[in-house]
Amino acid sequence: MTEKNKVIVRINGQDYTVIGNEPEEYIQLIAEYVDQTMRDIISQNSKLGQSMAATLTAFTIADKLHKIDEELNNLKVEVKEPLDELKSTKQKLEYYSKEFTRLTEENKNYSESNKLLKHENNKYEKKCKHQEESLKLKEDELEKCHQIISQLQNKLFENHVEMLQTKKELEELKKLYDNSLK
Repeated sequence: MTEKNKVIVRINGQDYTVIGNEPEEYIQLIAEYVDQTMRDIISQNSKLGQSMAATLTAFTIADKLHKIDEELNNLKVEVKEPLDELKSTKQKLEYYSKEFTRLTEENKNYSESNKLLKHENNKYEKKCKHQEESLKLKEDELEKCHQIISQLQNKLFENHVEMLQTKKELEELKKLYDNSLK
């Protein structure tokens, strides 16, 4: 429960005790406003009595209050749509902020996966390069073997030709020999 303030104020030369929840400075400010409004009304018509001046002051302040209240209601109507738009925009902002956070986290995960995949890819590239080098060596070795085989086939062919010639010569010698024995 808030403590009530008891404040003595002066309005149109008379002291009044006002009790309220507001701070003393606020109560004094309101009293000064009422006093000034009452003085303005009395200055326009000096024949007014205290009661009539108080009534006109209350009426003047009530008029201002009513006009301000109408203006406030009009402003509330005018700002309703922008406030609704602001509320909608805040909701969208909140959604997009959450979505941004989610996508940032997802991107972070993909980045980490990408790093791992790059590392794996580098390993496989090194392995592949090593296999390619090994394959190249084997191909070179195979080429040398083909050359050796080709040389050996040529040699075999030459030997075969030589053997056929030798066989032919031997047959001719045998014929000669057989003919000489007869």
